[in-house]
Order: sequence, then structure tokens, then C-alpha cells
Amino acid sequence: MTDTNIQLTSTISEDNKLTLALQSVDVPQPSADEVVIRIEAAPLNPSDLGVMFSAADMTTATQTGTDQSPAISADVPAQFMPALKTRVGKATPVGNEGAGTVVAAGASPAAQALLGKTVAVIGGGTYRQFVCANVQSCLELKEGTTAKEGASSFVNPLTALAMVATMRAEGHKAIIHAAAASNLGQMLNRICIADGVDLINIVRKAEQETLLRDMGAKYVVNSSSDTFLADLTAAIIETGATIAFDPIGGGQLTSDILNCMEVAAARDMKEHSVYGSDTFKQVYIYGALDRGPITLNRNFGFAWGVNGFLLFNALGKLGTETVVAMRQRIANEISTTFASHYTHEVSLAEALKLQSIAAYAKQATGEKYLITPQK
Repeated sequence: MTDTNIQLTSTISEDNKLTLALQSVDVPQPSADEVVIRIEAAPLNPSDLGVMFSAADMTTATQTGTDQSPAISADVPAQFMPALKTRVGKATPVGNEGAGTVVAAGASPAAQALLGKTVAVIGGGTYRQFVCANVQSCLELKEGTTAKEGASSFVNPLTALAMVATMRAEGHKAIIHAAAASNLGQMLNRICIADGVDLINIVRKAEQETLLRDMGAKYVVNSSSDTFLADLTAAIIETGATIAFDPIGGGQLTSDILNCMEVAAARDMKEHSVYGSDTFKQVYIYGALDRGPITLNRNFGFAWGVNGFLLFNALGKLGTETVVAMRQRIANEISTTFASHYTHEVSLAEALKLQSIAAYAKQATGEKYLITPQK
């Protein structure tokens, strides 16, 4: 194991500046229940970009440093600084998950059992060459699984599984999912097809419709179509969907979904009520692809809810036994149901080039970046 350990950090300073840079840190030493993982692959997820860029205005970003050790500087609007006071002056390691080889292990049997194995890990700071993690944060991958295949073993797979589990726990029958052609959306499709759950997919482009239908998706509606609301309502009537997951956040899509749910529910009302139907309609917002205001045009009665959906909170509600079963399923199906496909691979240094940032910061559907810290 080398003595070199480079990590990507995000720092906000008192003078309203964000700095992204590479830092040299010590190679960690594991305690009894810990292992050291040589990170070979780590995905760039939207949640990672939230930590990486924070509230900075990336249109002001400038390139500094050298080719081998680049850095990025950008302005943070003054109105956001009070909410970021706990981050000021702290070099925050970036990266929620990744995968690689266990190169050192603590004395406990659980740690020693992972020595030499390929594992996925979650817990933060994975955009670095070597990470020290508790064995509970690791997922041993099946023999033959590569680090690239296992890099996205936690955030998207667990989120997709948690959506289905939440649907069941809350007594719903079918799911609506927006931005459905994403990596997560494709996983959710495969889960729902395998588990016999009706899923209504909302996309924006004709090629995304084709992609999902070719995967076996039955219900795909295009939000760019003139018939979108009618198509969505028809799919809701057919499936009985009363729960939705929206990664977009801003705009009026949440409102459109609730209104279409209400139109579908009102068909069964025997008498008119100024309070609308008594069918409860739930939309969970789990992302912020649109950071603008959420607009609700309230034509959907009073039986509804709009809530945030955060993975770790959702897993806490589902319980340990359910989560353990989820993790085992992910390990068993990482190259099938939970396969992730990457369109670009970048080194730590390449991830801090303005050209790369301009591309992956778009969070474009169908384009997923992978960081390879050893290159």
C-alpha cells in the first residue's frame, strides 16, 4: 500500500468563496472493526454535487492550480452564507459512495474476513484514493464483481428499493416516478417489473420513452406532450397510483401529479364535495434538479401530502431486517437489476477541470460520470 493519499475537498471561506481542491492526507490506519479500501471507482451522484458545489454560483467558477493539482474557485451569494456557517473554514471531503479492494483490516473477525475482497462502501469522503470505514458501512461484493460494477451499490439501489418498500408500508398500490429514464429510474423499472408493481414513468423526450418501453415498461408518459395530463390521468386510473416520487422539486410537476390523481379519484365519488375526494395522495420530493419554487395549483382537495424523501430517514423507518435484505439483494443483482452505466470516467484531477464540471453539473439524464481515484 502506497503512502500517497489524495482526496477531493470542498471548502467555503468567510469571504464568500468556494474552493474545490485536491489535498494530500495520511493513509488511514484501521481500528478493530475497520478496513482500509483502495477506492477504484466512485460515482458522481446529484447528492455529491450538493456537497461539492454547496450554494456557490458555478457560473462564476474559475480554474486555478496546476494540471496535476487543479483547483476551482467560485462565488457564494451572500444571502446563503448564514445557512452555511457550520461549513466555513472546513475542508469537507466529497463523495458518498464507491468501491474498491480492502488492503488493510483491523483485528476483528468481521474486518479480517474482508481483507483482499472487493467491497462497496458508503459514508462520505470516497473521492480519495484510500478510505477507512467500519465494516458495517461495507458491502462485500460477489466474487468476480468489479469495483466499477459495484461503485453505485448504495445510493441509487437503496433509494429505488426504499421507494417500493415505502409504497407498500403506506398502503399504496402503484408508483409514479419522474425523470424516469435516469439510472435510478431504470433500476426502479427493473425492480417493479420483477416484483409485479405497476410503475408510471414520467419522461421528457421521445427517446426516453423508447428506452423505457424497450426495457419492458408498460406505463410511460411524456411531460413534453400536449396530451401529458390526459395520458397521466389515464395511467393513474388504470393502475390506481396514489404515491409519486419526484427528483425535480421545483416547478409545477408535483401539482400536476396531485391534480391528475384527484381527477382519477373523483370518478368514484357518489356526491360532490367542496373538499374533494377522500383518497389520500402523496408526493415525495427526493431531489432538487429544479431549485426554483414548488408551485401548487390546489385543485386536488384536502387529502394530500407533499414531503421530502431522504434515503437514510426512509431506511430508518423501514427497519434493520428490511435494510439487510435490501443490501443482500443488491449484492446478488448488482450486474443485472442494479446495474449502473457510465458515459464518462474521470480522474480526481480531471474532475476539477472546468470543462468536466460544465458537463457533469448539468445532471443530464442518460449521462453519468465515474471518478477513478487511482488514475
